[in-house]
Amino acid sequence: MHFHRAAKTKILLFLSVLGPGIITASVDNDAGGVATYSIAGAHFGYTLLWTLPPIMVALIVVQEMAARMGVVTGKTLADLIREKFGVRPTFFLLVAMVLANLGNTVAEFAGWASAWEIFGVSKYLSIPVGAAAVWFLVVKGTYRVVEKVFLVACAVFLTYPVAAWLAAPDWGEVGRNLVVPTVRLDASYVTILIGMVGTTIAPWMQFYMQSAVVEKNVQVENYPLTRIDVIFGCVVTLIVAVSIIVACGATLYEEGTRIEDAKDAAVALAPLAGTYASWLFAFGLANASLFAASILPLATAYCVCEGMGWESGVDKDFRTAPQFFWLYTGLIVIGGALVLYPRAPLILVMYLSQVVNGILLPFVLVFMLKLINDAELMGEHVNSRGLNAVAWTTTAVMIVLTALLVAVTVFPGLPGRLGL
Repeated sequence: MHFHRAAKTKILLFLSVLGPGIITASVDNDAGGVATYSIAGAHFGYTLLWTLPPIMVALIVVQEMAARMGVVTGKTLADLIREKFGVRPTFFLLVAMVLANLGNTVAEFAGWASAWEIFGVSKYLSIPVGAAAVWFLVVKGTYRVVEKVFLVACAVFLTYPVAAWLAAPDWGEVGRNLVVPTVRLDASYVTILIGMVGTTIAPWMQFYMQSAVVEKNVQVENYPLTRIDVIFGCVVTLIVAVSIIVACGATLYEEGTRIEDAKDAAVALAPLAGTYASWLFAFGLANASLFAASILPLATAYCVCEGMGWESGVDKDFRTAPQFFWLYTGLIVIGGALVLYPRAPLILVMYLSQVVNGILLPFVLVFMLKLINDAELMGEHVNSRGLNAVAWTTTAVMIVLTALLVAVTVFPGLPGRLGL
């Protein structure tokens, strides 16, 4: 009886801290992520699956550090950077974050619109409805309500494993490609490889993760449960990414179908894997896009307000935290309006946001490692020597790959010129 009661208490405790980890990791599979994995599967079959387990490890390492800092210090990442490194680097970091996340928000609304176009819904209807929905959710909801809705959105990602199963792949071949690396040195393979790895850890994710843990008020003694939340979220993200590649690899790759984005993948799946697989894929894209379109402006608002010392938090309102809510509102309105404006340079905006993300990431990762190893700040919760080795290696690899991603984005013909 006592054992059952203890187990029940543990489960309830875990459910109380569940959220930040799985939500932050799930947003990693946003419209851009879904498009990248779709192209990887459609153009290269299962040959890029081996990159996903190391990607998951990198994600766990960085997300765990952000969560640990939030729980131990009770302060957000922007707060800590301002306190330890001064106002000037914080200011430039925040300006870059706003610019990058505006571009990312545009990309998410574009993904949302294209998903609904598959069902015959015009973007002039889907964008205002989607933008209004995420605005009302955050502005009128409490943190508890917002988090519950976000967790439901995470559950919708299960449409991708179902779509993969409907595609009837050779699971033995899938398993082999997950553990046996396939290395090719042609330009398109290298470019998609860099895209998959270089966009895994976005700068905004660390700020959102730490802010969410702080707002949730997780106590140090419950941190092991938050760590489970982080790992669980990253594993779910891996499963979704594998499913997208498998669904496209088993169908589009086998038929030699070329695609440009996730919408193409959803449409092309219909004759090959059935209408249900196509609908599930399109519905997954719509969910991923709107989910990220609500999280990215939220992460930006948290980051800027905490960095500037302004009030922030979903549980506040326009009167008590005006900067937080106006910034959130502005990003959603501008992001949605740019997609609706016929002559808006969407490709340029998304392209620049990718470049700004890439430039920003090394600074964020190095700041985090400096902070997490500060004994004055973290006490006994600093990184161990082993964890530091993994974290610094992950950081170095991410910096190199993101630099390559920026280079390939700015100079698309670079891999070819290097003889790849």
